[in-house]
Amino acid sequence: MQTPLPDADPGTQTRHALHGQYPRAETVDDFRHNLAVVRERITAACRRVGRDPAGVRLLPVSKTIDEAHIRLAYQAGCRLLGENKVQEAHHKWQAMQDLGDLQWSVIGHLQTNKAKLVARFASEFQALDSLRLAQTLERRLQSEGRSLDVFVQVNTSNEASKYGLAPDEVAGFLQALPRSGALRVRGLMTLALFSAQPEQVRACFVRLRELRDQLRQQAPADISLDELSMGMSGDFEIAIEEGASVVRVGQAIFGARTVPDSHYWPSNERAD
Repeated sequence: MQTPLPDADPGTQTRHALHGQYPRAETVDDFRHNLAVVRERITAACRRVGRDPAGVRLLPVSKTIDEAHIRLAYQAGCRLLGENKVQEAHHKWQAMQDLGDLQWSVIGHLQTNKAKLVARFASEFQALDSLRLAQTLERRLQSEGRSLDVFVQVNTSNEASKYGLAPDEVAGFLQALPRSGALRVRGLMTLALFSAQPEQVRACFVRLRELRDQLRQQAPADISLDELSMGMSGDFEIAIEEGASVVRVGQAIFGARTVPDSHYWPSNERAD
């Protein structure tokens, strides 16, 4: 079994039992409180492994959250939000044009025919998993005169229900990506097993970190693999212990969702 980073706490547990139980944030103060609690958890996890908390970016995930509550989160300090469905994200972007510094990260699977929407408004895309999609995004971005930070999604759990490249496909994928500069590869992303067994969850994060470290030796010079996006409300402490630089947190900030996860992900997946 893979081992954690030096000083990682193998006893760190998941909090998946709280999935669907988080109280809804209804006021700016609620959001400020929830954000503070999450940041305290991030700081504690970093301290356990000797990391600087400044090296971990919190990405609040606002899928299913209505405009009014997003505006409350904005007042509480959120400036970059993650969304799974690009059409929902695009609609929210259009509705909140008055919030000029609010940016959007698309973190869910993207069909090629919807690439034009991502190219139009997103500042980040975390689920790149096919060359056809990369090529389509590249063309669309060039026509928009924009560039886009992207993460390559890797299926570290080997679940058929999850999107993402198999770990042994990633090296060739990086070599084959378009090179015009519109797509800026920042790192890798994964979804761990949704499991109450922390060692099974940790293994997914270890696999992504070790893959990144291997790929750094052979990736093209114009591709950055500095970032690892991994971890959600129930397991981001373990992800941080294993090197996550981005954690995607929804329910611990916004509260439990009224729409079932199956609306956004295959039955075995969770995004935050």
